[in-house]
Amino acid sequence: MPTKSSIPVNPMIAELGKGIFVGRMTSEDFHLYEQADGFDTIKQSHRDEYHLFLLQEKGTTTIEIDFHKYTIKSLSVIFIHQNQVHRTLSFKNATVSIWAISNENLNPEYLKLLEDISPTKPLTLKKEMFSVICEAVSLCIKLSEQKDEKLYHSLLSGSCNTLIGLVISQYLVQSKPFDKLSRFEIVTKAFKELLERNFISAKSPTEYAQQLHISSPYLNECVKNTTGHSVSHHIQQRVILEAKRLLYHSDKSVKEIATELGYDDYPYFSRLFSKVTGMTALAFRNKNLE
Repeated sequence: MPTKSSIPVNPMIAELGKGIFVGRMTSEDFHLYEQADGFDTIKQSHRDEYHLFLLQEKGTTTIEIDFHKYTIKSLSVIFIHQNQVHRTLSFKNATVSIWAISNENLNPEYLKLLEDISPTKPLTLKKEMFSVICEAVSLCIKLSEQKDEKLYHSLLSGSCNTLIGLVISQYLVQSKPFDKLSRFEIVTKAFKELLERNFISAKSPTEYAQQLHISSPYLNECVKNTTGHSVSHHIQQRVILEAKRLLYHSDKSVKEIATELGYDDYPYFSRLFSKVTGMTALAFRNKNLE
């Protein structure tokens, strides 16, 4: 196995230069891509420098995201966040629309909403909305081919953001509107946003409670009432997810990973990993590399 100092990052957007990609591919395209060895970039686990969206128009696509396998069926869409580690496992009789966009091209409001709904699972669309999104993809693809247009980049960015807005709206339909959230749910949502940004530096419930200007017992009451799990549980789960990513996708030692995740006490980190996963960190690495 080649040496990997960190999780691979797919730089496709950087190579495109404009930070936006919209396209439609079939199983035949993927087969040609695979023969040309280009498939290696997506079948190997990686992160992206951009936000990725897949619309399954026909057939099935099987992907793995953070150690969970999903088979995406027709009339479904999925959003993959930049931080998520993923790989493509198979395409079967597939036609897939793909669009990707970098942070600087993404509507700031949409960026915030994507952070709120991440991580997502495949979402089955109603036929009417599926048709609307398919038509929007076709328009985006046509606009992406008009490279001589004076407003080419603005048109492409606007149309791609429209696509993203349509997808976000469908995910939001599945969630409760903010103005309908209870106080417990609002606090839990704020905690999860803080956790995603601070899990390496902040490990105790008290630190999150202080940032939210509430007491630690009240924070725990809100989170446990909403999710069924304590604040400590969520902190540990987030840290261990990152540890799993690094154990599987890099060659760093367990001690190096512990330090990277903010644990100077290596034995404590080892005990925590075993407690949460039921196996040692090295056992997890060996099991997943078999």
